[in-house]
Amino acid sequence: MGILFSKMFSSVFGNKEARILVLGLDNAGKTTILYRLQMGEVVSTIPTIGFNVETVQYNNIKFQVWDLGGQTSIRPYWRCYFPNTQAIIYVVDSSDTDRLMIAKDEFHAILEEEELRGAIVLIFANKQDLPGALDDAAVTEALELHRIKNRQWAIFKTSAIKGEGLFEGLDW
Repeated sequence: MGILFSKMFSSVFGNKEARILVLGLDNAGKTTILYRLQMGEVVSTIPTIGFNVETVQYNNIKFQVWDLGGQTSIRPYWRCYFPNTQAIIYVVDSSDTDRLMIAKDEFHAILEEEELRGAIVLIFANKQDLPGALDDAAVTEALELHRIKNRQWAIFKTSAIKGEGLFEGLDW
């Protein structure tokens, strides 16, 4: 699958970098995922105010990954980063069942954005290592992913802390 992913991106983007936005509510694990992908290790993080941008090299493809803060006050500014985005990684805290409805509403609002119409969507059901975390099927239902008809998407169970599921998602 990774080879297919590489070929797809190579044919679409050539030698250019792909622009990926990492979005999700605050405390979902976006920054931990970003640095796990880039450096292969867990780094201590604080809530992102604004954004982090890093280049991640994977399977001969360079991704320019934008990790945007997920606090309520920052979310309206996400749209400033939408132009020229090829993919979205939407990170959900699978153990935060109280905020799944908010995560769903924010997610579907993103999908309605004209500038993201062509972007593929990868959902990380993160924090699978925590007790009470919902599995990917339950997160799929909570986010109403069955409503997505006009784009490619996939969901993967992940644990940013353990490094599980992240590269399987990128391989997709």
